Amino acid sequence: MADVTAPGEEVPGSVDRTGTHRAGVYDIDAREDVHVLHRGAVGLWGVLFLTVTGAAPISAMLFNTPISVGYGNGIGTPAGFAFATLILTIFSVGYVEMSRRVTAAGGFYSFISHGLGRELGMGSGFAAFFAYSVFEASLCGGFAFFANQKVQEWGWNVPWPWFAFGMVVLIAILAYFDVRISAQVLGVALVGEVLILLIMDVAIFGQGGENVQLAALNPAEAFTGYPGTAELAAGAAGIGLFFAFWSWVGFEMAPNYGEESKDPKRIVPRAMYISVIGLGIFYVITSWAAISGYASTDDAAAQAQSDPALFFLLPTEEFAGGWARSIMSYLIITGAFACGMAFHNTAARYFYSLGRERIAPSVLGRTHPKWKSPHIASLTQSAIAAVIVALFAIFAGTNDPTSQAYLQLYGLMAVMGVIIILAIQSLVSAAILVYFWRQGESHWLKTLICPAIAFVAQAFVLYLLFRNIEFLGGGFPLADWLGWIDLAVFLLGVAGALYLRRRDRDRYDTIGRLVYGGV
Repeated sequence: MADVTAPGEEVPGSVDRTGTHRAGVYDIDAREDVHVLHRGAVGLWGVLFLTVTGAAPISAMLFNTPISVGYGNGIGTPAGFAFATLILTIFSVGYVEMSRRVTAAGGFYSFISHGLGRELGMGSGFAAFFAYSVFEASLCGGFAFFANQKVQEWGWNVPWPWFAFGMVVLIAILAYFDVRISAQVLGVALVGEVLILLIMDVAIFGQGGENVQLAALNPAEAFTGYPGTAELAAGAAGIGLFFAFWSWVGFEMAPNYGEESKDPKRIVPRAMYISVIGLGIFYVITSWAAISGYASTDDAAAQAQSDPALFFLLPTEEFAGGWARSIMSYLIITGAFACGMAFHNTAARYFYSLGRERIAPSVLGRTHPKWKSPHIASLTQSAIAAVIVALFAIFAGTNDPTSQAYLQLYGLMAVMGVIIILAIQSLVSAAILVYFWRQGESHWLKTLICPAIAFVAQAFVLYLLFRNIEFLGGGFPLADWLGWIDLAVFLLGVAGALYLRRRDRDRYDTIGRLVYGGV
């Protein structure tokens, strides 16, 4: 068994024949008693499809941009996306360095465990799988809302829970098999939604738009709220910035697929940088194009405040044609499905990682004998998503898709998950700084300044979230409890680690330590 060291104080060591580093890191390459995922299953494009789809470009644009324009930064919405791109790129610098050192399906959980100790690592692991679990249920609500709207256009009236449960079942089937199937499905969905938004961009800018303003790119506008008019509500800069950062949730999942990628030490860093910078450029241009499709910023804000569902569809129809609007209305449905599937896959890998390390029931850490997928963890995640959908259907009702499926299931569960992701990304930044400092390998920029900036910036965005929780929670009473529920899950994980530290030191030593390819 590994030598016992203080939390977070591991240093690289040789591997003995049990796969155990002298410093307590367990390399699954040298273990025959540990289930492993499908090695070399996906390349760079596969990892990108699995992660960028989680950020869901079409959902980020059609859901978040109207709120930012109408209630946030107004014309400064693209500048807000540019600011978020800068901060998340800075975050990625340290995150990439850590991913090169530690390759593990646990992602955040493993990184924090190595940097800040097993207790915070286990708390973060519990919180992370909880976040991605509720994200899948959230997207089931968004999918059900838009699918219900579409079938109503055909003259049918199908209660929204049927669509939500149908999505859970279909994802369960697809995720049960080889991860390459998920990558292919998500790849098709991602390419489709990016193409339709690019068509809108080219059509609007190619025809000169209605009101193209360079002020949209002025950095100062990212911190300025929409002034409003006598007829329109004013906006708050904090709301715009929060929704800008929200639009990237999902890109951080790349390290979770390191074990299944062909060359994790190269592919994961490339996927991180391509996704964060690529999405940033795309978001800036696309949000700017949408605003430019209106005669004035006030007209854009008025549409965003009165009927945000049409905010992108109207300029798309005007500049690209009715066919483009029709395709976009379908792709928002498939985009919500793909986003939910991406979150499902990540949640399953957190379950799998916790099970493989015997922190959760060990059965979760098994892989399918043929497909090498975390099939039991995946089915468990599907069951959790189904339970959440059922609870909202029972207690919120089934007769009002806008309120029940969209505002409550989609909106509240999304906010609940984002609270955790922002908090954990801040903890990861601190973990990276501490980890490399203890290793004596700190780089003044990559592992000191960048993680410090990322920690402060993301903590500030988390502050903006709680400052605007009443707005973000739609005024529903449950919104006031979201942060406390998240904190309870995190503390449950910390308490579990403390219990294992006293009662089962062997299991405690493995927390966050099963890695692939050594450290």
